[in-house]
Amino acid sequence: MKKFIVFACLAWCFVCQALILQGRVVKVADGDTITILDVDMVQHKIRLSGIDAPEKNQAFGWRSKHQLGLMVFGQWVSVETQKKDKYGRQVGKVLVQGVDANLAQIKNGLAWHYTAYAKEQSTQDRTEYSDAQTHARALQLGLWQDPQPVPPWDYRRSKKK
Repeated sequence: MKKFIVFACLAWCFVCQALILQGRVVKVADGDTITILDVDMVQHKIRLSGIDAPEKNQAFGWRSKHQLGLMVFGQWVSVETQKKDKYGRQVGKVLVQGVDANLAQIKNGLAWHYTAYAKEQSTQDRTEYSDAQTHARALQLGLWQDPQPVPPWDYRRSKKK
């Protein structure tokens, strides 16, 4: 019983920390970063959680940005966020008309499931994102057309050297 109470308290604290931002998408920086403008005219830079899209100068980078833009630019979105990254961006799941834009990027083969941060996702999201990547890869969608696609985290690391 004590374990249940501790778990329930931890779960409640996790829920309490969640923040829902809402606003219109006014900028798409790349395939996993957008800016929204809320009703108070405050801009929020958002890093889509659970995914990592190709860099703009990487193969499929511009296509990833373009596809995300088609889906969200000018649209009213909700962002489920629980943290900020080291660049001060809110990290969250972007919902546009109830559709998970993060997951859509993976389904279209235009982003990787960012497994380094998978522990921060719900079990359901972690499973859906992983399954979507497997499916996109099997169908050779988007970046999976490349016989040896380079994950963005490896690409960034190689550019630092």
